Amino acid sequence: MQVRPLTPDALAETLGERVAQLPPPPGGRLRIAVDGAAAAGTAPLADAVAEGLRLLGRPVLRISSGDFLRPASLRLEYGHQDADAYYDGWLDANALFREVFDPLEQGGSGLVLPALWDARADRAVRTRPVPLPPGGVLLLDGPLLLGRWLPFDLSVHLWLSPAALARRTPADQQWTLPAFARYEDEVRPAESADLVVRADDPRRPALVIG
Repeated sequence: MQVRPLTPDALAETLGERVAQLPPPPGGRLRIAVDGAAAAGTAPLADAVAEGLRLLGRPVLRISSGDFLRPASLRLEYGHQDADAYYDGWLDANALFREVFDPLEQGGSGLVLPALWDARADRAVRTRPVPLPPGGVLLLDGPLLLGRWLPFDLSVHLWLSPAALARRTPADQQWTLPAFARYEDEVRPAESADLVVRADDPRRPALVIG
């Protein structure tokens, strides 16, 4: 196993090149995950990869798992700071299948709902499905995405050591740390992801090779 330190820009470029080289799946559209805690910087990395792919002429649809959370009445059934509920019950995986992944299957409409639920307002987002043409790329970022049978063509996991995760997680989100410890233990994302990035130093991420 080798570890290749990169600048954030070089990492995004490297990942974009890897995505661009992937053969199209039967549905004709690639489905890419950028998995990891928000503290690892999944959203900025996914945004940068998306921008690079657009410059290469690829249609890209960027979505966040934070826009596919379940209503507060379900998420917070066991309180506002229940780590097991955060792990098991916050993400509406069924909605992701229905509104995002199923339309991208072979014979699907290609019409993807980019957001479903506004968690802050606790109401449905008023948005229409948007087309992702054949040859396009779906880029989904968020935490705890692996181990849910979501049909990704490439998964990238941004790994933080427990110390770095605790240090970079805001005080009001420290209660989520046991969920990430459980994720490491049950899903082992650094082993199940296609690509792993060590993200302890945000200025110098390192791509794990081999």
